Amino acid sequence: MDIALLIIGFLCCLLGIIGSFLPVLPGPPVSWIGLLLLHLTTAVADDWWFLGITGAVALFVFAMDYVIPAMGTKKFGGTRAGMIGTTIGLIVGIIAPIPFGIIIGPFVGAFLGELSNKADNKTALKAAFGSFLGFLTGAFMKFVVSMIFLGLFIKIVWEYKTALFPFFD
Repeated sequence: MDIALLIIGFLCCLLGIIGSFLPVLPGPPVSWIGLLLLHLTTAVADDWWFLGITGAVALFVFAMDYVIPAMGTKKFGGTRAGMIGTTIGLIVGIIAPIPFGIIIGPFVGAFLGELSNKADNKTALKAAFGSFLGFLTGAFMKFVVSMIFLGLFIKIVWEYKTALFPFFD
């Protein structure tokens, strides 16, 4: 059972990294579930302080992911249409087989979203930049936290390797 929890936990950490860029998956909370599953094994000692602190960080980053793009859009004069365009552009950028689609998509989506909201080209470009900057900031923050969680996962597995993998002893 420990090996199954270990594998599923590791996959959750990897899925959390992918979720840092996909708007459908909450990256850090999924990575945190990987840490939780690791601590549910019989081999790893329960550390509720560690899980509580990392869980609070995951929830904070999850909440900030909704605040930061809105702040970026608002600061640069954008509207809700720009935010919706950013999300649609991200999804299209992921699906479309174009290089750097995940980067170009949100910017173009925000620009088109602002244009659909009756903004002129200059205003739409400025708001698109703000929305794009907010998206990049949020994605970078989620990516860093998810990578740290993966590093912690690997560190803990290494510390408890003999208990997790007794057949290698």
